[in-house]
Amino acid sequence: MLRAGNALRFTPDEIEAFRKLGLDFDGARTQDDIDQALAQWADTLNDERPDLLEKIAVEMAKARSITLPARLTRVR
Repeated sequence: MLRAGNALRFTPDEIEAFRKLGLDFDGARTQDDIDQALAQWADTLNDERPDLLEKIAVEMAKARSITLPARLTRVR
């Protein structure tokens, strides 16, 4: 990823690597574009594979040596 002020550019190889993870950064030109793509990816992952999203969150928390908040459950 290349940065020039607020503008971002990805190489074709980076775009392809992100697509393999399910992330679509094609057309992303700002940090806000990336944030929106990540939010959409997390929402989709939460809908389709919440167990996998939780594993990712746990590993990210471990990497930063932080604790996750207590897990919330939905009540209908």
